[in-house]
Amino acid sequence: MTRYIAQRLIAAAITLLGVSLVVFLLLHLLPGDPARIIAGLLASEEDVAHLRTELGLDQPLVLQYLNFLGNLLHGDLGHSVRTRQPVLDEVLARLPATIQLAVISMVVAGWLGILAGVLAATRPDSLFDYLTSLGTLFGVSMPVYWLGLMLITLFAVQWQLVPAAGNDQPTSWILPSLTLAAFSVALIARMTRSSMLEVLHQDYVRTAWAKGLAERGVIFRHALKNAFIPVLTVLGLQFGALLGGAVLTESVFAWPGIGRLMVDSIFARDYPVVQGVVLVFATMFILLNLVVDVLYAYLDPRIHYG
Repeated sequence: MTRYIAQRLIAAAITLLGVSLVVFLLLHLLPGDPARIIAGLLASEEDVAHLRTELGLDQPLVLQYLNFLGNLLHGDLGHSVRTRQPVLDEVLARLPATIQLAVISMVVAGWLGILAGVLAATRPDSLFDYLTSLGTLFGVSMPVYWLGLMLITLFAVQWQLVPAAGNDQPTSWILPSLTLAAFSVALIARMTRSSMLEVLHQDYVRTAWAKGLAERGVIFRHALKNAFIPVLTVLGLQFGALLGGAVLTESVFAWPGIGRLMVDSIFARDYPVVQGVVLVFATMFILLNLVVDVLYAYLDPRIHYG
């Protein structure tokens, strides 16, 4: 296991290197001069040229990227070209809001998705099964930004039950978390239903029924436990997707997280902040996948990593 984790960490470092290169190149392909945007339309060409030199934008792209990597190896993500504050400080200040939103959405998605999938699998071809299939189709087809706007219109504007934006009230979590969880609920429910249907026809489940065990024990202790491996994969991937999907959700609900910070930085051509946020997203996603793989071995003793 130790060797496997070490190999995965080395692969993660290589992956992050590739991510940093792709993001760096994509940002520099965007139209517009960051120095002109920061200096303003009324700034003189001399001021813009001076700012471009100060930010290092007059250097070749290869040299800019090597400088970025050198600073990254020392834990320095650079400084924001807008606020002149360290990028790491700005990301860490916004990161808790994003993680809290993703965790709440994951709890909601996991609880609702697993429960709906188990009930649909134990009642195949029933009305609840058909309604679950219809609901999952709705969930995977609905764009996050459109669902968020519809929830704001209905619950915040028309009925005035919850705030439309911000995170300064306990009820401010309701709409963003439901919006962010909708897609994950659908995927988790579909995977849980599919895995449960396979397990429920296994010999050990029929043996448990034949022994006269309680329905709850057969379903959750015998069937769900053995069907949980693929569900765990979806849970891990969806939690990483929730962190990435928070970009749109935070923009719709004016949520002060790193997703909204990245959107604002893209429009401002704040390259260091965008690169820092993407690297943080990628790092969390890779680590989540590693944790999920390690959990496999604890949930199923038959799985070994050599």
